[in-house]
Amino acid sequence: MKKTQTLLITGCSTGIGYHTAKTLSQLGHQVITTCRQTKDVARLQSEGLYCVQMDLAESASIQQALVGILAEFEQIDVLFNNAAFGLPGAVEDLSRTALEHQFATNVFGTQELTNQILTVMRRQGAGKIIYNSSILGFAAMPYRGAYNASKFAIEGLADTLRLELKSTPIHVSLIEPGPIRSQFRANAYQQFQQWITPENSAHQQQYQAMIQRLETEGDAAPFTLGPEAVTEVVQQILAATKPKARYRVTLPTKVFALLKRLLPTVWLDQLLMKAGGNGKR
Repeated sequence: MKKTQTLLITGCSTGIGYHTAKTLSQLGHQVITTCRQTKDVARLQSEGLYCVQMDLAESASIQQALVGILAEFEQIDVLFNNAAFGLPGAVEDLSRTALEHQFATNVFGTQELTNQILTVMRRQGAGKIIYNSSILGFAAMPYRGAYNASKFAIEGLADTLRLELKSTPIHVSLIEPGPIRSQFRANAYQQFQQWITPENSAHQQQYQAMIQRLETEGDAAPFTLGPEAVTEVVQQILAATKPKARYRVTLPTKVFALLKRLLPTVWLDQLLMKAGGNGKR
């Protein structure tokens, strides 16, 4: 595989997307970054990164961003679908509108962009598509239903797409991180405040503990790693001739992937309840 590649990375304002973009750019790769907010676009541009505004929840925003990107870059070797957010809350407290809001970015926008980039990769004869999933894409934990469902959906789309592209030189990989240091909790708390009414919920007591977790500074879960753990996996995929279907990051992800294969559901449920802290972590 050639040393210098062109990558399109979504969700680069902070966390995994930002760290991956900065690292790969410093290593000499051509990195195209996207952010939802104009202030973040301006900040990344001031740091020397090529950045365009893209809101995955809006089809028009995706199309407009792609017009500029494809006018500037003839080839995209790698698409890293990183942009996503979490909307915490009990499943019974999630309105239809709240679920649509969660899926608009994490699933619908992500796949719309992927399908557009696929036409580029087919034309150029090769490419790699990376979906940033989660441990919650195969092991559901309580009070994360909307996010769980969105990541389960992404895994289903990625697995299907990988099968459909089997006869082509386009490769599809999933990264499944566990707890990673980022602004995810702070952003999730904003979503909770916008979409959930805790005082009217049967889960009010659990929400009090969950809010304390979301407001906690520093690592809220054991075995938390920095974003560099995911960046390293992206680099492995770039270097691989035939990338793996799944890359599991952090000890919890590796352990639960094994336990899901080995344990009866009733035992696994008990462990997932404990790992999820019943909303407390």
